[in-house]
Amino acid sequence: MHIVLVHPAGSNWIPGKKDVSATANRMAPLGLLSIAAYLEQRGHSVEVEDCRGPFAAGREESVRRILKNNPGFVGFSTTTAGFYDAYDLACWLKSLRPEIKTIFGGVHVSAMGGELLRRFENIDLLCLGEGEETLAQLAAGDNFIKIQGLAFREKEDVIVNPPREPIPDLDSLPLPAYEKLPGFPEKYNLPLFSYINTPGATMITSRGCPYQCSYCDRSVFKRGYRYNSSSYIYEHMQYLRQHFKVRHIIIYDDLFTLHRDRIETLCEMLINKPLGLQFNCAVRVGHADDALLRLLKAAGCLMVSIGIESGEPSLLEVHKPGVYLDEVRDTVARVRAAGLRIKGLFMMGLPGETAESIRKTSDLVMSLELDDMNMTKFTPFHGAPVWKTILTHGQLQEDWRKMNCMNFVFLPKEIASWEMLDQLYNKHVKRFYSDPKWRKRFRGRIWEHRHSLLHLIRHLPDFLSAMQTFESRKKQESVQK
Repeated sequence: MHIVLVHPAGSNWIPGKKDVSATANRMAPLGLLSIAAYLEQRGHSVEVEDCRGPFAAGREESVRRILKNNPGFVGFSTTTAGFYDAYDLACWLKSLRPEIKTIFGGVHVSAMGGELLRRFENIDLLCLGEGEETLAQLAAGDNFIKIQGLAFREKEDVIVNPPREPIPDLDSLPLPAYEKLPGFPEKYNLPLFSYINTPGATMITSRGCPYQCSYCDRSVFKRGYRYNSSSYIYEHMQYLRQHFKVRHIIIYDDLFTLHRDRIETLCEMLINKPLGLQFNCAVRVGHADDALLRLLKAAGCLMVSIGIESGEPSLLEVHKPGVYLDEVRDTVARVRAAGLRIKGLFMMGLPGETAESIRKTSDLVMSLELDDMNMTKFTPFHGAPVWKTILTHGQLQEDWRKMNCMNFVFLPKEIASWEMLDQLYNKHVKRFYSDPKWRKRFRGRIWEHRHSLLHLIRHLPDFLSAMQTFESRKKQESVQK
């Protein structure tokens, strides 16, 4: 069977403004690439239409590309913000070729479940949970009722099959089909100033998470934790290096260092048989001892990220249990002592947030002397634990297109207005990047980051547009104040 898998454009910026997010960071759709490789391994023909890719066209051209080889079904992987763009494409496809089967999957779909079939008539099937085997059974022509993790219509009824058991051995999966992406890897740029060498690529080496942060949607991979072996990861890195000349990899695992032995073994492999590349990864407080940090550095790690979220202990206790500020400060200091760069990940606007807690978070950010920082705008997703009680904590604007962590859609009771929340966000993000100490560190690395600088210069109009959007918001808030 011929199958097309679609990564919809989605809404990844601020409504009414030019979306420049892909210019700053264009990530390969790794989930779809894994499914594509799995299906081709079973004899099917697969194409990937990346509507956020470097050669993305308008909706009409995307539809033409999808239809050109007469696919049997078209699969859409959707986030909350990307759902409506995917559905618009599905409607257009069905208007031209009603016989094509459309199947939707991804975190938003897995969280919402069968309700989507009741509300959106041009969706034929839902893939709930992991997609590889579900789509393989569909492509093989199996009876719908026998396919775990599938939801479908039967006359007037919506049938939701029992959930699919997670794939127990991730090493059994083929490497993602990166070759399906035109322009990969050169056109799939990593976040600016997060790397030294080019080209870059991304990897995920585990699925699931045993922790229960309030804001994290685990609808697809649940709370179990499965991971690739060190030898599989090494082979994956080697493949990217040899076939695509990749020289920097960002590993997007939530808990890369949770299983210490596999990371220690991987580092030893990279030290004994270097691949000529660097990598970034994330570590969790409590899973980053000094010996492991030194190994990461020796193996080629450039930067580690740490999820900190807030500088207010009471918010951490509710939303990220098990993380304490003293341990955060200690971990950051030890990361720096090991010669690694450190990026802090924070979140503003959580339920219970106040102007004072935001100030504490900002003060913490400044005290840590981070190499980089990311401040996410809290977004309550349907599959996150906090969703069940979100309306008791403040106001919610449930606009799926804006639910992308780039817009505030939730206003905590303790914050006076939406305008004040935006004002506080802009003030404290700017505080970090205006800090003389940070700017001095940044200037000292300009030559190392010349590839990022050249990319910025090539796309200067887009970045100026983003800056003007930020500044115009500040001016509006000043007038309102």
